[in-house]
Amino acid sequence: MSRRVVRQSKFRHVFGQPVKADQMYEDIRVSKVTWDSSFCAVNPKFLAIIVESGGGGAFLVLPLAKTGRLDKNTPLVTGHTAPVLDIDWCPHNDNVIASGSEDTTVMVWQIPDYLPMRNMTEPVVTLEGHSKRVGILTWHPTARNILLSAGGDNVVILWNVGTGEALLTLDDLHSDLIYNACWNRNGSLLLTTCKDKHLRVIDPRQRRVVAEKCKPHEGVRPIRATFLADGKVFTTGFSKMSERQLALWDLKHFEEPIALQEMDTSNGVLLPFYDPDSSIVYLCGKGDSSIRYFEITDEAPFVHYLSTFSSKEPQRGMGFMPKRGLDVSRCEIARFYKLHERKCEPIVMTVPRKSDLFQDDLYPDTPGPEPALEADEWLSGKDAEPTLISLRDGYVPVKNRELKVVKKNILDSKPPTGPRRSQSSCESYFSHAALEELLQDIRSLRQTVQEHEKRITELENMLCEFANGTD
Repeated sequence: MSRRVVRQSKFRHVFGQPVKADQMYEDIRVSKVTWDSSFCAVNPKFLAIIVESGGGGAFLVLPLAKTGRLDKNTPLVTGHTAPVLDIDWCPHNDNVIASGSEDTTVMVWQIPDYLPMRNMTEPVVTLEGHSKRVGILTWHPTARNILLSAGGDNVVILWNVGTGEALLTLDDLHSDLIYNACWNRNGSLLLTTCKDKHLRVIDPRQRRVVAEKCKPHEGVRPIRATFLADGKVFTTGFSKMSERQLALWDLKHFEEPIALQEMDTSNGVLLPFYDPDSSIVYLCGKGDSSIRYFEITDEAPFVHYLSTFSSKEPQRGMGFMPKRGLDVSRCEIARFYKLHERKCEPIVMTVPRKSDLFQDDLYPDTPGPEPALEADEWLSGKDAEPTLISLRDGYVPVKNRELKVVKKNILDSKPPTGPRRSQSSCESYFSHAALEELLQDIRSLRQTVQEHEKRITELENMLCEFANGTD
C-alpha cells in the first residue's frame, strides 16, 4: 500500500487570525470608488485608508496604536479635488506618503508623528504631468525619493520627489490602460500589465521593453503581476471561461508558464501580495472573504498551496505590512489590514512555534528604511540591492524625518554640454528665444502693476478728500 508523501515546509501550518474587537479600527467610511487598488497602505508607524469625502478626494491617516472607534471629527488628508485612487508609503521614510487622484495630480505628504488637529490640505510637493486620472503609485525599492506613477493616459512617469521633477516619461510603451506596475528587487526593471492584454518587462532607463508576453491569461478581465526575488514573475488573471488563474513565469522562457493553476469562478480581481523573505504569495480578491496563500519553490509543481484564511464579510481593500513592522516575538510572518464597509480589521499570519527564542529561519535580514542609492545615481545607471537590517531585537521606527524638496531654478540652468541628453532632461531647459519672451512678459506685468498702483493711490486720495468734505 503506497503512502502519500507530505511535502516538508516550515510554512505548512501558517494560520491567520483576526485581532480582538478592541484592536480594530471602527467607524471608517471606506471609499466606494470602483478602482482595483488596495485602498489601504500601512507601515510600522501609520495606517492610511482612502475614504469617502464630499467635495474632492481624501484619505485617512492613523497612528497604528489609535485603535477603536474613530472620532467623527478625525482630521483627513484632503488636498485633491477629485477622488483619491491609490496611496503608497515611502519605503525609506515612514512619515512620507504619496497619493494619486482622478484630478490627474500626484501629491506627496509629510505626516507628523502626532495626530494633527485639523485636515491636512498642503502637500510637500504636487507632481503634475499626467493628462488623465492617476491610478497607480509605487516607490522605488532602493533609490531615495523616486516615485512611479501611471495614469489613464497610458503614461508611466518616474519622479524625483526631492526636486519635484519628472526624471523619465514612458509615453509610447503602452497602447491602453495600465492595470498595475511593479519594480523588481533592486529597482532595475519594471513589470506592467495592460488592458491590451500584454505583460511587459521594461528597462525604464533605456525606455524599452526587454521582454513581453501577449495574453498570459486568456480572459478579458484585468491581469495582476509581481516580480519575485529571483526574477521570476507571478501573475493572476482569468481564463476564457472566466475562471480565476495564477501563473508563474521565467523571463528566459516566456512562451509557456512554469506553473498554471485554476482557482474558482469568482469575478473579483486577485491582488497578489508577495513576501520575498518566506517566498509566500498571498492572494486577496476584492469582494472575496478569504486570503489564500501559496509557497513558491524550485520543486514541481513550483506553486504550492498552503491554506486559506476565511471570514464572513467580503473585503473592500487590503493593506500589507512591511516585514519590519511585524511582531517577531509571536512568530508573525505577515499582517493584513482588511477593509470592511465601515471598519478596518488587522489579520495576523503566524507560524506555530513552541520556543520563545528569535527564529532565525523565519526572519532573514530584510529591507530596512535606508536607501541604497540616490536618485541621480540610479538615473546614471547604478543598481544596488536593498539595504538589509536584522529583526533579532525587533524594529523601532525612527523619528519623523522631514522630506526636503529642492526645486531647481529654471533660469539658472545652463544649456547641456557633452553627450546628448535625454528628451525629458532637454525639455527642462529654456531656449534663448523662450527666455527672452518670458523676460518681456515679466517687464509687461511689472508695468501693468505700477499703473494699477498709481491708479489705486489716486482713488485713495479722492476717497480721503471726499471723507474730509463730509465731516
